[in-house]
Amino acid sequence: MSNDTTGKTFHEALWTLIKDTRFALVTHRHPNGHLHAHPLTTQNRTLEPGEPLYFFVSRKSELGQRIQADGNVCVAYGNLKDDSWVSISGNATVSEDMAKKKELFNALAKAWFPGGYEDPDLELMKVEILDAEYWNVHESKVTQLLKMATAAVTGNKPEMGEHREMHKDASESVH
Repeated sequence: MSNDTTGKTFHEALWTLIKDTRFALVTHRHPNGHLHAHPLTTQNRTLEPGEPLYFFVSRKSELGQRIQADGNVCVAYGNLKDDSWVSISGNATVSEDMAKKKELFNALAKAWFPGGYEDPDLELMKVEILDAEYWNVHESKVTQLLKMATAAVTGNKPEMGEHREMHKDASESVH
């Protein structure tokens, strides 16, 4: 199973759940307070403890402009096949680190940024992870339905999968 998080630290489990879910919805706030989400491709090849998430964005895009005014973002991943869900709250900033752009740039990014890692429209958005939470359901769909039906009859909450939270202050909780 590709989303097996048994026995892993929170950070290892987080990377296990998102590494193959390449697309994330990155939500930011408009000046009027409304929230808006953009689908982006995670550029990380690894995610070590304390390391940020990286995304390429267009300098001309709404997101590229908004994160400079308000870097509060939520990055959400959903993997329907593996029944895993991740929500990350963080602070996004624009990095002009040319070495990091070069390291992360790939053939798929070239479709959006034909000038390569030196494309003047390319911004590297760096998201510092402040809080993260995931739900990783291990049971089959049939087992999930049976547990939910039993819960509906008994009034007890169904226990399915794993739910963990992590906060920047290093606290972690398991539900």
